[in-house]
Amino acid sequence: MFGSNSSEKRFEHHSISFDSRESGAFSNTISGEIIIDRTTGVNYLFIMGGTDKAGLTVLVDENGKPLVTKFDD
Repeated sequence: MFGSNSSEKRFEHHSISFDSRESGAFSNTISGEIIIDRTTGVNYLFIMGGTDKAGLTVLVDENGKPLVTKFDD
């Protein structure tokens, strides 16, 4: 995991953004990423708002279990 010399990327990053004015928030635009761990398949949501706000959380299914992406590698 750390210090690995592998040329394969462990995490996939998918950019997202939306206008938060529709949800009644103070900031105008929120951007972030869906991050998928290719080793475990677990999906994470990373959100950035402004210059000093950020958050990271695991995405869960309707049963509260981690949302897992299956890879065919």
